[in-house]
Amino acid sequence: MSSWIRGLNSTAERTVDETLSLNANTNPNPNLNPSLFERVDFVLDTSYDISRPSTTFWQDAWRRLKKNKMAMVGLFILTLISLIAIFGPYLVKHTYSDQNLTLANASPSAEYWLGTDNLGRDLLIRIIYGARISLSIGVVASLINLLIGVIYGGISGYCGGRVDSIMMRIVDVMYCIPMLLWVIMLMVVLGPGLINIFIAIGLTDWLRMARIVRGQILSLKEQEYVMAAQLTGANTWRILSLHLIPNSMGPIIITATLAIPGAIFTEAFLSFIGLGVSAPMASWGVLASEGVANLRSYPFQLFFPAAAISITMLCFNFLGDGLRDALDPRMRK
Repeated sequence: MSSWIRGLNSTAERTVDETLSLNANTNPNPNLNPSLFERVDFVLDTSYDISRPSTTFWQDAWRRLKKNKMAMVGLFILTLISLIAIFGPYLVKHTYSDQNLTLANASPSAEYWLGTDNLGRDLLIRIIYGARISLSIGVVASLINLLIGVIYGGISGYCGGRVDSIMMRIVDVMYCIPMLLWVIMLMVVLGPGLINIFIAIGLTDWLRMARIVRGQILSLKEQEYVMAAQLTGANTWRILSLHLIPNSMGPIIITATLAIPGAIFTEAFLSFIGLGVSAPMASWGVLASEGVANLRSYPFQLFFPAAAISITMLCFNFLGDGLRDALDPRMRK
């Protein structure tokens, strides 16, 4: 191979020399002669070297996500909150159920960094445990929403025709009733409890995901690789799982990320009106509900859980916006 390349180089050099000498003999303009030109070395071995290594779609998306400062700040804060929720209880000497009525409604101090509630319980450890419950509700409900929405929207978009029309009319009917009202009705039927919140939010928040997946499948199912898979005898499930859904993962990930803060806020609202988790467990919504009763006398009891909810929702929104920009193929360079 190397000898063949050297032969090509020598042939190219001889051709250049012959061309220059021919021009010198035939050109009537005496000012144009080979001495006015400078030879440019041409090495075939390195002429086709790649200037920079190629990157995959996900590597390029991660590179662009890192350039989004607000998205990275949101990711860092969410990671920090998750680590505190996991390891925080092992670093605090109090438990979320310890009561000391002599220290009820105590202001923040060295002993109780965020103060105590009306029963003398440490507010810091209760907010940490509340982070566990609120984040788990957001993630689990988003996963249920992802599973139902992707399957429903994928089948609707791929089948098309009458099947698509019937399935989308069902979605339109459910859209007529606000999602929060669906959740409240399910919680009234199922009763308060952590598992019931998972079920209620997961079974009602998949409509937007289904519509987005359906739109992606409709635009992708006419591509050549889908037709090739059909010609090879691939069934519907194989085409959806191996070809269509993987190529729609960008919008799916963005929608799932933005659904997490919505689920956290829904749980906080349910706990605020008394349909959330049961005592002695405490989510951020429960803590906010308890803090409202003492708002004028002890505003810190409402401020800290409300700040935790607000910061978490802002961080998820920043991260979702960053993912939307990073996973947009039109912005890829």
